[in-house]
Amino acid sequence: MRDTFRAFRIHNDDDGYRAGVESLHLDDLSPGEVVIRTAYSSVNYKDALAGTGKGKILRTFPLNGGIDVAGHVIASTDAAFKEGDAVLCTGCGLSETRDGGYSEVVRLPAQWTILLPPGLSLKESMILGTAGFTAGLALLHMQDNRQKPELGPIAITGATGGVGMLGVDIFSQAGYEVHAISGKRDRFDFLHELGARECLDRKELNFSGKPMESARFGGAFDCVGGDMLAGLLATTAPYGNVACCGLAASPKLDTTVMPFIIRGVNLLGVASAGTARDQRERVWQHLADDWKPAHLDRIHTRTLTMDALPALFEDMLAGRSFGRSVVQITPKD
Repeated sequence: MRDTFRAFRIHNDDDGYRAGVESLHLDDLSPGEVVIRTAYSSVNYKDALAGTGKGKILRTFPLNGGIDVAGHVIASTDAAFKEGDAVLCTGCGLSETRDGGYSEVVRLPAQWTILLPPGLSLKESMILGTAGFTAGLALLHMQDNRQKPELGPIAITGATGGVGMLGVDIFSQAGYEVHAISGKRDRFDFLHELGARECLDRKELNFSGKPMESARFGGAFDCVGGDMLAGLLATTAPYGNVACCGLAASPKLDTTVMPFIIRGVNLLGVASAGTARDQRERVWQHLADDWKPAHLDRIHTRTLTMDALPALFEDMLAGRSFGRSVVQITPKD
């Protein structure tokens, strides 16, 4: 291992909030049993907020950015991992309470380090990253709660966002009829190519606001919250599941108990960051196998280096980015 390595580090001190690539030593990193040479990371909206200071993401400073990471083990004090193993980690405090994946070397806690399952490359795992894991976790929760294709189509909101588009592909691969909901009509052809049976303009979904409406969906994966989530609950078929992972529209939810006590609709929360290890492993096994998106090459729109992160962050926050971005940390995966 080289004495120094490059990392995208975020500071907030007397000199202000700032971030950029700098040289570090291993002792500068958060503690952990598994040391990896990073191959790839990814870029999420949360990363853009953290890297620019426009969102309160980091709880301590300084830290390396990047909530996702994948690479090869170069040292481990935990017998479950050996040198050369391909591994990944998403969430679990990365770029929040501990150093993240925008670093040529990362030190990880063994309890959150996942062996890369057969069927996925390191790069593919980071095209998925937290976004794909969140969609997969939603599907896992729904199926554990008896969601089946026979209940009816699955509505996926925010379908042109990173989580949503991966959700369209993942749910389609798992055998569900997907109805993609988005305000971007110019992306409907793209969503159809990912597997959406129908595409619905969110501005034309005229939910009545009544406690319940005619059942339209067998279930839903919601990334936006607010009135959209309330409308989905009111239009979900008996014993269907609505999995909620986001608040792009609003964190508020104005609804009634009627869908729950009359139709037995279930509202499932999806919090990917601290998911239990056994569930984490189940999701990644599915994502490498029967739920693996068929269109990762379409969803992946750019590969960049750490030096290019600030410009991409600004584009993301301004709504000028599309698709999943992968950060190539070292030349080989």
